Amino acid sequence: MTRVLATYNIKGGVGKTSAAVNLAYLAAQDGARTLLWDLDPQGASTYLFRIKPRVKGGGGKLVRGKTDAANRIKGTDHERLDLLPADFSYRHMDLALDAAKHSTSRLARVLAPLRPDYDYIVLDCPPSISLVSESVFEAADALLVPLIPATLSSRTFAQLKDVVGEQAQILAFYSMVDARKRLHREVMEELSARYPEILTTAIPAAADVERMGVRRTIVEEVAPRGRAARAYRDLWSEVRARLGDPPAP
Repeated sequence: MTRVLATYNIKGGVGKTSAAVNLAYLAAQDGARTLLWDLDPQGASTYLFRIKPRVKGGGGKLVRGKTDAANRIKGTDHERLDLLPADFSYRHMDLALDAAKHSTSRLARVLAPLRPDYDYIVLDCPPSISLVSESVFEAADALLVPLIPATLSSRTFAQLKDVVGEQAQILAFYSMVDARKRLHREVMEELSARYPEILTTAIPAAADVERMGVRRTIVEEVAPRGRAARAYRDLWSEVRARLGDPPAP
């Protein structure tokens, strides 16, 4: 059974792309055939994997079924990990979806013929509440939601739960955490008490994550023994456990 996971948050700058690329890499390292679809027109995931951000025909033809998604997939430098690149035309994807029949099911239809080839499909989503995000909610089995431990995170998370409803499982986790800050510790304690579904693993605010952009690679190749690399490994193990997937061999 193919799992579709989407890194998503209403807000930007919370660590979605870092989570997407590192968790997709770890899934592939576990032996799973993994596809990462970079849905963000800024193309950060595509950039990190050193692939040109372009899809022939653009996002409009892709979601209308006029372009074969399988023919647009690129290999990465990592075994079992493929990428469906970003395209700057994705900024107009809402318009393309709005013009299509059954708009919120379009992303699921694009993914349907790809499912037999992959164990995990990871969607790196743009920050928004839009037709794109509604399509993601319908296509995904689970949303991986990074939360910065700030005072507005509780409100943002509550809004997201209301919007998503029962469409997808929400697996939230703390991101960009500075454990030295009292506010971070207090917010995490408060949110975890209110929302027991939040995962226990926290991704630290570490320079190793920032260096990913300089090196254009995953954190395991930047600092495999660092705090961030260990945290992503723990996060992936916890995600698999919550999904009910067997542990990696």
